[in-house]
Amino acid sequence: MIRMATIGTSTITRSFLDAAASVPAVDVVTAYSRDAGRAAEFAADTGLASSASDLDELLSSPEIDAVYIASPNGAHGTQVRQAIDAGKHVLVEKPAVPTSAEFVDLADAASSKGVVLLEAMRNCYDPGLSDVATLLPQLGTLRRASLAYCQRSARYDKVLAGERVNIFDPAMAGGALLDLGVYTVAAMIALFGEPERVVGASIPIPGGADGAGAALAVYDGGFVVDLSYSKITASDRVNEIQGELGTLTFEHVAQPTSARVSLLDGMVSDHTFDGPSNNMVHEVRRFADLVDTSGDASADHARTLATLRVVERIQSAV
Repeated sequence: MIRMATIGTSTITRSFLDAAASVPAVDVVTAYSRDAGRAAEFAADTGLASSASDLDELLSSPEIDAVYIASPNGAHGTQVRQAIDAGKHVLVEKPAVPTSAEFVDLADAASSKGVVLLEAMRNCYDPGLSDVATLLPQLGTLRRASLAYCQRSARYDKVLAGERVNIFDPAMAGGALLDLGVYTVAAMIALFGEPERVVGASIPIPGGADGAGAALAVYDGGFVVDLSYSKITASDRVNEIQGELGTLTFEHVAQPTSARVSLLDGMVSDHTFDGPSNNMVHEVRRFADLVDTSGDASADHARTLATLRVVERIQSAV
């Protein structure tokens, strides 16, 4: 049994708790927040046995084996480092950290300590994305793809009212690219590998964060991928991958649920990807397996690093 504590009390932490309840190897026992009252309230509301407001004390406890970190993006690095130094395994929400250099440093530290460090990029552990990949050979030579995640945040109204909001605060590594755009980047890496060139553009909002943006990734051999992301507008359009023999469309880049392959010869096939409604279950299982078997997370780290490198290239191009 892996005894875990949560760091952060946001909605995503509740989703993690729901997912973890389906993984027998994981037992989440403690909720942490800097605010003792908030930690206690969150623990009581979610049925956790205890709460904590002193992170050093929590990480020194022999009753905790691992932590799930879902604090604001800008706090991830420091908290991951603290947990690793304390000998705890770490599952950290995406983006693990804002830069590839910082992740390399943390991955090296985790290796030295003999603990697992894993980024919770849920779509990359969802079998639905792997199912999409298995359909691609039907399309022939791939030429274009278009991946998107555009979801207007209710907190944008607070930004427009002049309030400071973590997910839109550049100092906390907030903004559309790091919050939603990373899903499109990670899916692109998982499906096609790392591109040769990247260009991008963003839409700044009050406070300096990117509210929306787009990027074009170019691969050798004549293949391009456009990425779209937004936290200030919304879209329900499907993702699309075009090959010389046909086109594949699939629903939701963060949780693929179905796909359609339409070939130029007129053949059309529909595919449904069965799975839990909360696809965070898959990342929790992967984390538990790595901890239980002292497994090798190098492939996971390589994908995280490739994603962060592309994010950095988009940021430098805008």
